[in-house]
Amino acid sequence: MASEAPPRWDRKMQQRLARGEAAALGELYDRFASLVHGLAHRVLDDEDAADRVTREVFGYIWEHPDAYDPKQGPLRSWVASITHRQAVQRLRQTESELMRLRGGDGAAERIEAKVREASMAARADYIRSSMPASLRAALDLAYFKHLDYRQTAADLGVTEDEARRRLRLGLQLLSTAHRDVEAPRPGQGSPR
Repeated sequence: MASEAPPRWDRKMQQRLARGEAAALGELYDRFASLVHGLAHRVLDDEDAADRVTREVFGYIWEHPDAYDPKQGPLRSWVASITHRQAVQRLRQTESELMRLRGGDGAAERIEAKVREASMAARADYIRSSMPASLRAALDLAYFKHLDYRQTAADLGVTEDEARRRLRLGLQLLSTAHRDVEAPRPGQGSPR
């Protein structure tokens, strides 16, 4: 996918941020703040911590606009990646402090299990929010309203075959959320 031309908005936004246009940061915030806060909250399960991560992510983007390479993928994915790394780092710090205070054995394993669980949930949320609206609508009807494919088809006004196709594709996309989140490589630490 790296060979595909990046979307025009992503390239222009990166250029504007690199020039130091404060309005560009405002536009970026308007577009991605709910994504950033939602992912951070999903990992941390703490409103205040998610607010801090949101501020840190946009601060990092403002200070390091050249860290984004449009050839590597969409700006949305890059912002989500920064958010995930920052939220996981904060989760590890918080959990390490709690474990140290409690003096528990096997603390590292429990922390990493919690990080994996939170990362998988955040990845599923990101995948769901990134999929086409037609797939998301079908999954929402099936999952939240407990409709079968026939009822989903009727509710969406599509054929039963189309409803099954949308559900199958949506579930296939969501099934990738269980993949282990890549461990940070040396030099890939937190965005500070």
